[in-house]
Amino acid sequence: MRRFFVAGNWKMNLSRTGTRRLVEDLKARVGGEDRLDLAVAPPFVYLTEAVAAARGSNIKVAAQDVYCEEKGAFTGEISPGMLSDVGCTHVIVGHSERRHVIGETDDLIARKVKAALDAGLKVILCVGELLKEREAGKTNDVVNTQVVRGLFELSPEEMSNVVIAYEPVWAIGTGVTAKPGDANEVQGFIRTLLAEKFGGQLADDTTIQYGGSVKPENAGTLMGQPEVDGALVGGASLQADSFVDIIRNTAKAKKLG
Repeated sequence: MRRFFVAGNWKMNLSRTGTRRLVEDLKARVGGEDRLDLAVAPPFVYLTEAVAAARGSNIKVAAQDVYCEEKGAFTGEISPGMLSDVGCTHVIVGHSERRHVIGETDDLIARKVKAALDAGLKVILCVGELLKEREAGKTNDVVNTQVVRGLFELSPEEMSNVVIAYEPVWAIGTGVTAKPGDANEVQGFIRTLLAEKFGGQLADDTTIQYGGSVKPENAGTLMGQPEVDGALVGGASLQADSFVDIIRNTAKAKKLG
C-alpha cells in the first residue's frame, strides 16, 4: 500500500541550537497519522543533534547527500555507513543543486543510490527539468533519463526502498510552483515508467513526492492530486509553523486524519 511522505530539506541553514529547537517543536506538534511519514534533512554537522531531538517520535532524519564508497581517501565525503551509524534512516540523492550547481552526473547519482540502499538506507531520488527544457517540451525526456539511469539497475526489492521526488528545477526556491495538474501529469508519467520496469503493483506502491516552492497556501491543492504522495519542502520547512501547516494540509488532503 502506498504511503505518503513529507520531508523538509534544510539545505545549508540553521545552527546546532536551531536544529534542536525546530525538531523539538515539530515533535510536540505533529502526531503519528497512519500512512504519513515525516522526515527532516539537516546539514551533515547537525545530524546527530536532529536524531537526538527526534528520539521517541515518528520523525525520521535524512541526510542531504552521500558518497558512493564506504570508506577510503575521499576527502570531505560521507559514506552510507557513517550516516546509518549516527541514526539516519533516509538520504536525499540527486537534488537539482547537486546536479546543476555541483555537477553530479546520472552515473554518479546511480552509484550513490545503490550504495545507500546496500547500507540499509532509504533513498529519496530527486528528478526534474530545467526551465529551458520545459519550454522546449522536453520534460518527459529529461525525467525519463533521470529515472531510468538512476533506478533501472535496481531489483524490485531495492526499488521498494526508494521514494522519488519530482522537483521541476525552475520551481525550486523561486516562489513559482508547478500547476497541480502539471505536477500530477509528470508524476503519473514517472509511475508509468516504474510500471513498465518493475510491474504495476510496485509502481502503485511507490511514493512520489512533489518539491518546488511548496507552501501552506498551495500544499492542500498539490497534495489533493492523485499522483502526488507528499512533498519535499525547502524554505517552508525551516519554520515550524509553516512546516506543520504543510504536514496537516497533506494529511487532510489525503484524508488521513
